[in-house]
Parts: sequence; structure tokens; C-alpha cells
Amino acid sequence: MELLFLILYATGVWLVFFKFKLLPWNITSQVITVTIPVILLTITVLFLNIAAPSTTDVRVINYVVQIVPRVTGRVVEVPVEPNAKVRKGDVLFRIDPEPFRIQVRAAQAAVEQGRAKLIGSRANQQSYEEQLKEARSKRMSLDARLDLGRMRIRQFQELARTGAGTRFDVEQAQADVTQLTSEIAAVDAAVAQARFKTRARNGDGDQDEVARTKAEIAQAEAQLAEAQWQLAQTTVHAPADGTVVNLQLRPGQVASQLVGQPVMTFVEDAQWVIAMYGQNEVREIGPDQEAEIAMRMYPGRIIKCKVQAVVWATAGGQVPIGGNIPNMPPVPPGQLAVRLTPVDGDIFLAAGARGQGAVYTDYASFLHVIRKVFLRVSTKLDWLILKLH
Repeated sequence: MELLFLILYATGVWLVFFKFKLLPWNITSQVITVTIPVILLTITVLFLNIAAPSTTDVRVINYVVQIVPRVTGRVVEVPVEPNAKVRKGDVLFRIDPEPFRIQVRAAQAAVEQGRAKLIGSRANQQSYEEQLKEARSKRMSLDARLDLGRMRIRQFQELARTGAGTRFDVEQAQADVTQLTSEIAAVDAAVAQARFKTRARNGDGDQDEVARTKAEIAQAEAQLAEAQWQLAQTTVHAPADGTVVNLQLRPGQVASQLVGQPVMTFVEDAQWVIAMYGQNEVREIGPDQEAEIAMRMYPGRIIKCKVQAVVWATAGGQVPIGGNIPNMPPVPPGQLAVRLTPVDGDIFLAAGARGQGAVYTDYASFLHVIRKVFLRVSTKLDWLILKLH
């Protein structure tokens, strides 16, 4: 663009000094004529690169998702076509769901079995409580009979001493007391066992057997949920609006859930428009400032944009240097990336497209028109296809 300025300036010099001869062409005029454009160009370029910095490195990048299924199985359907647009939620491919349906049915059976066992455990708990009540009632009856038997022993012994009774009656009463004592001991053992089973409870008030059964049911329900989730993962959906590329998956292949073995590549429609600037060029650039880009795929067209943000970090700024901060796209050394948002929402920009552009800062806005002229003239050159064959 400096060449255009020089051509216009040279035309003016020719008209003044040679065509109309308004001024003499001598050493003084020659020095002044050469000095003026150098000074003007230098001052203009220095301030223009601050007020409206330009770049010849504008890039369009897209998010790329490597599609990896969450389960492993044989593919039964691939309804998408390569390089065809798909919407978020569209089916990319399906894995044979039958093995996972079997796992779901097995998990459902385990849950039902646990619930049936819980009913039995609760019935046993009630049975133990009834046994305890019955044993306590029987113990009270036996205590009464034991008191009666001991009283009869004393009565029969008194009768035997007076000759009104027999020794046999005393022995029979003693045998009855002994038998009652044995029965009471057995009842006491039953009471202790029933009391232990009814008092063995957890913090929620459930019997240990019931608590164990509830834990088994919870585990079975978790396995059922996992089996149902795996069944749902047999149908893989598009994560966003985009295009499927590198599609080599076919029905009959086994799709693996290994992260290092993607089955297809998905390019999202969401894009980043990145302009690369030197680190001393971005000091006046800020969010929401006006910007313009010219992409080579649209010769002669100016695309209006807004500055979204300056990316103030690159992979080269880490200690140690590594890949923890995404270096996308690769930022040349000594430069920073400025993210732009196209205002023309209906325009298509191919991933990997390149071009040039400029950001119009809030500094010295009267110079913006010069940059706009320069940019519009430069984009006309994109019509030229400089190839020898």
C-alpha cells in the first residue's frame, strides 16, 4: 500500500515540477521532494500500526472431537455419510445392544431377588419378635407352676411327717419341680436367643439381616443402573453441530472404547478466528473493538468482526514448557493471538482458511480510514492466482 501512496505522490511531483512547471526542479526541491514522502510514510506507518494494527496471519480453526464409544461392541449401523452436515443429537453409529440388554435383565433379576429376600428377612424379624413374646409368656406360666410345685413339696413333706401322706407323693412333687426347672432353663435359652436376634440392629433400627439385604439390593440397583447406562451408550450421538470426517467405520467392525482408537473424527461448526500479532502491537487492542478480515477464499470481500479477547497465554510461557496450556493454533514465537468474532453470522469459513485483517483500536481513530483503504486494496490481490501451470 505504500507503493500506491508513492505512485500518487510521484504523479503529483510530475504535475507540479514537469507538467505545469509550477516550481523549479533544483537541488533544494529534489531533497525536499525525496524527504517529504519518507517522513510522512514513517510517521503514518508508526502511528497506524498502533491505532489500527494489521496482520497477514489470520486463521480459522475448528474444534475437532475424536469419537470414541463408551462401550465396546460390534457395529450394526452407521447412518451418517462422510463430509455431510449433522445436527447435535443425530445418530452417528449404533453398537449391537443385545449383549447389554442381557446384562440389564440379569441386573433386574438380581434386584428382584434382593427385594424378595428383604421381604423374607422382615418376616423373620417379626417371627423372632413373636417367638420372644411367646417365650416370655411361657416363662411366666412355668414360674407360676414352679412356685406351685415347691409349695406342694413342702405340703407333702409336712403330711409325710404326720403320717397323713406318703413318701411317694413327696418324690413325685420333687420330680415335677425338677422337670419345671429344666423347662424354664430351655425357655430362658430361647428367650435369650430371640432377644439377641431382635436386638441386633443397625443405626437405622433395622435388624442386621435386613440391613445386609438392603445393602445387597443397593448394590444390585447400582449394577442395574450401570447396565442401563451401558445399553444407552450403544447408540452414539453427535456432540454438536458439525461434520463427520475420516469416516472409515462400517457395520460389522468392532468399535473399541480405548481412547487411543477413535472410530471417526468430528469437526464442530463452532470456530475460532485468530489473528496473530507481535507482542508490541496488542497494547491498544481490547474487547468489543471493531475489526475487519479478508480471507483468501473470498477475494475482494471484507468480513466485519469484533474483538472477543486477547489470548494472553501461550504454550511457550509455561515453566516447564509443555502442553498444559493449549497451543491452538501454534502461536509463532514473540506473538500473541487475538480472537475475533465475525459479525456476518451467515458466512461460511472453512477450517484452516487463511487471510489478513486489522483491528481498529480506540487510539487515533482518524487513521482508521487509511488502514481500511489499504486492506480493501490488498484483498483485491486475492483474485490473482499466481501459478505457472
